[in-house]
Amino acid sequence: MDRQAVHAEIDRARASFHELLDHASDADLRRSTNGTRWNNKQLLFHMLLGYLIVRALRGLVVTFDRLPTSADRRFAHLLNTVSAPFDAVNYAGAWLAGTVLPRRALGALFDRAIRSLHRRLDTETDDDLARSMHFPTRWDPFFHETMTLADVYHFPTQHFDFHRDQLTLAR
Repeated sequence: MDRQAVHAEIDRARASFHELLDHASDADLRRSTNGTRWNNKQLLFHMLLGYLIVRALRGLVVTFDRLPTSADRRFAHLLNTVSAPFDAVNYAGAWLAGTVLPRRALGALFDRAIRSLHRRLDTETDDDLARSMHFPTRWDPFFHETMTLADVYHFPTQHFDFHRDQLTLAR
């Protein structure tokens, strides 16, 4: 894994997030997105959420990597079976947070998440980054059947870039 490349892609996403947020009018943020049920501000929160969940995903990978492979395979299967409730909670959470959080709070939260990811990535060993587990592939198109911790650090920027194309903000 090229740590510097991951650091660079995270920083690029942070700059892009702030550019989008800072240059959008309130009306722009309330406008519907292309291909989602969210408005632009709600989708921006959802894009931020990809970075916020890395800490939890990291904990799962480290834990399940130490268990027999059958444990994480069963866990991923279980999560796949509850993808419909997950989708509903995912939608409602981004809708709520993107509706009530002020833009300044979104920007500050994004910055905190990025700083945390940079610090954590710098402390990971090569052995840590090679840890892996099975993932629920129905939860996100960027989740693969098996992912390493290095993949988990790359995931939120893939997620961010995908959703950026659905925003209807001026670029």
